[in-house]
Amino acid sequence: MYYKDGWTQAEIANKLGVSRPVISKLLQKAKDEGIVNIYIKDETVRTVELEQQLEKRFGLNDAIVVPNSGQSREIVKRAVGLAGANYISHNMKGVQRIGISWGRTLAALVQEYPYERRDEIKIVPLEGGMGVKEVEIHANQLANEFAKKINGTCTYLYAPAIVETEELRERLMAMQDIETVLESGRQVDLALIGIGNPFNDSTLMKIGYLTEEDVSHLRELGAVGDIGFRFFDEQGEQISDPTSNKIIGITLDELKGIQKVVAVVEGEQKAESVLGALRGQFINVLIVDEQMASAILKKVKE
Repeated sequence: MYYKDGWTQAEIANKLGVSRPVISKLLQKAKDEGIVNIYIKDETVRTVELEQQLEKRFGLNDAIVVPNSGQSREIVKRAVGLAGANYISHNMKGVQRIGISWGRTLAALVQEYPYERRDEIKIVPLEGGMGVKEVEIHANQLANEFAKKINGTCTYLYAPAIVETEELRERLMAMQDIETVLESGRQVDLALIGIGNPFNDSTLMKIGYLTEEDVSHLRELGAVGDIGFRFFDEQGEQISDPTSNKIIGITLDELKGIQKVVAVVEGEQKAESVLGALRGQFINVLIVDEQMASAILKKVKE
């Protein structure tokens, strides 16, 4: 009545036979519990132009650019996450299975996602993730939290993202439960991914998946970024590094087979990484901040 029909609090109180302060408290409670989310849609000319340039240059289905002048990285990350949440919420037609990767920006998307009833949707992790560090951004955890938000279901990939040896990977991949989840990941209607940079503010290093030696080797190989722990060069070609055959998760080629892949990325330092992913045609929807978008387009012109 208040938000959709435009009734005043007094009119609603009279209709329901309660006092106006009761209605006021209920409206506030709705916001506090996340039943109602309010956000400002700031489509400036600048960001719309950047969106159009990205879509045209890289053949994207959609590009969303979030304004971020003068804001802290944490605020920008939440804004990009919210933009991603709104995009997914409004583009669910025909979607029954959603794959989700890992990372802080995806965690922001899940946190900002509105509570909905989409009982028919299943959330699937696209790679493993176990341990004690940064568990809140692992794919399994994000799948679980996302499923709660939409009142859907999820599966779990009970395996590390990167194992110690190729032999161990082969044994784990031979397990029926793990293969079933990975096959579900290959068959999702929509995939949500982040894109990492191994050299600048690397989350992989922070959680111990990469050592200084690994990073040096990746630099020598020409790596510029990763999606789900799979590294690629500036042209989007996958790099065969020592960890490639130790990963429990879908491959970049398998990612390309998914109908809609949405990348949600924050941080100008990842511009080269996102550009490589765009050249590799791994994604068809890009949601980024304004500085990132400008940096990508600048690099294309260089």
